Amino acid sequence: MEKTVTARHIAVIENCAMSAVGLQHLFAMPELSHYQLHLFTQFDSFKAALPHISFFSVIYSLSDAREERRNCLACLRDLAFTHSDIQRIILASDEMEARLIGHLSPSRLHGIISKAVSLSHLQAELLALLSETHRINDNVLNHWYVSQSRMLSPTERAILRYMSFGYSIPEIATQLERNIKTIRAHKFNAMVKLGVNSDVGLLDAADILTHLPARDTRGSVLSTPVFS
Repeated sequence: MEKTVTARHIAVIENCAMSAVGLQHLFAMPELSHYQLHLFTQFDSFKAALPHISFFSVIYSLSDAREERRNCLACLRDLAFTHSDIQRIILASDEMEARLIGHLSPSRLHGIISKAVSLSHLQAELLALLSETHRINDNVLNHWYVSQSRMLSPTERAILRYMSFGYSIPEIATQLERNIKTIRAHKFNAMVKLGVNSDVGLLDAADILTHLPARDTRGSVLSTPVFS
């Protein structure tokens, strides 16, 4: 007697119609066709379906929009608390966004894939992640803890927060009571850790940090800058 194979329900959050069609085509390929795909344009629509469908995984697709990136990280952080059994994957718009999310995500993620890779690579990455058991996923998630331990220092975080509010390097040096050379050194270290090579990339990181809770609220350097 043959065993009945239960299809895994996969939620995809994608607000771009063309990208949604592309993902539908991807999941129609033989390697992924046994997964049952559910497309949503917003996270709230996905949340409304949660009581009715037992999702194995949610894939949140980004398009390099700042507000969307912040919403994605906040929503997946909340989902990690309420439905920790659901696998959480992000499709980043490019490699830089993927690196930033990997470094700055406030919750553990099962996978981050850049949409800039080839179709065959994207398919292989998704297949590998969706085929994993929760035991394997738990081992993969240990990398998140390693990433966090190598993360930005309180001073580096403070510099990024001030940058997001439009402060110049001399102004940040004044606020933190450090010399300009020291601030530039901390800024360079932050860029190296985050894998960015421009102020634009650094400001993207600052944008994420500014709109997510600080890890240690006891230190004054992590507080919101106050204009005098």
